[in-house]
Amino acid sequence: MKVYNTLTRKKEEFTPIEPGKVKMYSCGPTVYNFFHIGNARPFIMFDVLRRYFEYRGMDVTFVQNFTDIDDKVIKKANEEGVTYDVIAERYIKEYFTDAGGLGIKPATVHPRATDNIDEIIDIVKTLVDKGYAYESQGDVYYRTRAFKEYGKLSHQPLEELEAGARIDVSEHKEDPMDFALWKAAKPGEPSWDSPWGAGRPGWHIECSAMARRYLGETIDIHSGGIDLCFPHHENEIAQSEAANGKPFAHYWLHNAFLNIDNHKMSKSLGNFFTVREASAVYGYDAIRFFMLSAHYRSPLNYSSESLEQARAALNRIYLAVDNLQFLQENAAEGAMTQAEQESVQGFESWRQRFCEAMEDDLNTADAIAVIFELVRAVNTLAAKPDVTRAYASVALEMLKELCGVLNIEKPAQQNAADEDAEIEELIERRQAARKSRDFQEADRIRDELKQRGIVLEDTPQGVKWRRA
Repeated sequence: MKVYNTLTRKKEEFTPIEPGKVKMYSCGPTVYNFFHIGNARPFIMFDVLRRYFEYRGMDVTFVQNFTDIDDKVIKKANEEGVTYDVIAERYIKEYFTDAGGLGIKPATVHPRATDNIDEIIDIVKTLVDKGYAYESQGDVYYRTRAFKEYGKLSHQPLEELEAGARIDVSEHKEDPMDFALWKAAKPGEPSWDSPWGAGRPGWHIECSAMARRYLGETIDIHSGGIDLCFPHHENEIAQSEAANGKPFAHYWLHNAFLNIDNHKMSKSLGNFFTVREASAVYGYDAIRFFMLSAHYRSPLNYSSESLEQARAALNRIYLAVDNLQFLQENAAEGAMTQAEQESVQGFESWRQRFCEAMEDDLNTADAIAVIFELVRAVNTLAAKPDVTRAYASVALEMLKELCGVLNIEKPAQQNAADEDAEIEELIERRQAARKSRDFQEADRIRDELKQRGIVLEDTPQGVKWRRA
């Protein structure tokens, strides 16, 4: 598999440190609110990367953190008159609700910054002892200029980074580009004891500490949004490599920005949407499919039209799956026709082309194109009166396999079993009415089902129904 490595600015063959195993770290949310639609893109894309590795038989250890202590968390807690951990617990729970809706698999480990204070203090102490960091009035800062390779991820010299950076100016710093590893406690803020006095960790250091604790000193892949490349990921490299004396991550993967109606998402522009808000309109599954419809390194534009298109495309896949499931139960028994046998013989080529797309730097857009070609081919044979159950079963298995890698799956309906049984009973009553030539009753039942959003289709294999 080839991936685009931000560190080298080129596609490289992915070779894990240990054959058959992958160690991945991906930056998670700061838990002070629901996560927004832009956050969803890296969460979904790197979930798919993990799933693809697992599909190919690799053992993946995937770590995604929660930043549960931060200026924003503290501000939210103060606004509500509660402690920081009340806010963190609430929005960690809400994260899992939205992530679950989006089909994102829970990480192997979801560490929290506050559960790793000892590890954070240990790595800060190491940096101080090595001369890469210094204490100043209870704060501890990283000496950016002490790390000679600073800027190697963003591919800019320190001087250019300094000119373009929004620098946190402090009289406590030796240099404006130095950044906080540990922050001295302020009145009313949560704090932990440390060799430099009571305080709390800076943002960047938590990822270095947690990656080392759960994955080791050198990892295979570190991923996140391109907005994290500088300063967050640049600072992680400086911290980890200075403390450990080893490369931090061999491959750095970053997804491109998500725009809203061709504009950068901003609360001031009124185009800021949480996943919770968007899912109420379009559904979680449409959001996931929309994110997968473009290459992760290509800019993506979120709009009502693009989400409607994603919903329509997704429904084509769902309809194909529904048709095959119906035929699997109702089509003719017996051996496959010659055309069906030839179709099945070609399934391996579909799988191969799908994998080629995924192994070309996680090209989900091309992988989805392969799925739609498969859908068209299968639909052609499934529409024939002599289609067999055997073909429907094999075709369904193939389609579900490829969709499963991307976790494209129709959401389960609440109370579906009871409702389905009721619909089936109404259909049986309609069939009985038609058989007894009571067409008025048959039409009444059909209209009732239509009002409930149930579409009926009379086929050679019997009555097939679906939700509109």
